[in-house]
Amino acid sequence: MTVDASPRRRLLRRFLLWSGCAGALLLAAGYVRFATGLSVTEVGAPPATDAIVVVTGGAQRIGDAVSLLNADRGRRLLISGVNERTSREELAKLNPTAREALACCVDLDYRARNTIGNAIEARRWVQRHGFRSLLVVTSNYHMPRTLLEFGHAMPGVRFVPHPVVTDQVDVAGWWRDWHTIRLLTPEYLKYLVAAVRSTFETDPETSRLSVIIGGRKPVSPKPGDLIGPEHDKRSRAAAQGRGA
Repeated sequence: MTVDASPRRRLLRRFLLWSGCAGALLLAAGYVRFATGLSVTEVGAPPATDAIVVVTGGAQRIGDAVSLLNADRGRRLLISGVNERTSREELAKLNPTAREALACCVDLDYRARNTIGNAIEARRWVQRHGFRSLLVVTSNYHMPRTLLEFGHAMPGVRFVPHPVVTDQVDVAGWWRDWHTIRLLTPEYLKYLVAAVRSTFETDPETSRLSVIIGGRKPVSPKPGDLIGPEHDKRSRAAAQGRGA
């Protein structure tokens, strides 16, 4: 013989059900607000800042950042999160208009492993040069999380966003494009995690949460001058010199 659950248990199940529904609705509403708040057009002429930071990982980001540097929107450019095997020469081949700038006014960051690392390395760069305002260049869908991480790492710096808009990501009609939905959904969840994490940690560079959430340290433990193709080239030359 089956005994009906007590009224207290039925009430608890009902409460959990309604709480789950309410949470799902809030999450969905937040997603809609996130998606509809993304920029659908690029800013034609952003205001000038002390310097420019571009986060690698999306089409046209570096090209747009170099164009802004050439237009005197900043005195210097940091390309953050460059692949360890990518040299200045390769970047110049991919971005012909950047050749002159790469030789004089561009710094390459090979240490950042994720967006948290981008913020940490950008902060070190800003402190080294004494910059107080940054023009931040990244894809439009990545901009909210980037600004969140940068603002958390550098609360005293003024940020001007320059979202990169491409035809490959249709944020204007995100609800009818399955590719865009698949791209925006994890980005929205990462943004929520970053927002929660930043309320509990004081410094992303020393935070265990940054390591746990990112799956590894956000910045490579290798010193900046001991990483990248230029270092490898110097090491090979030194080895050949010793062997001669």
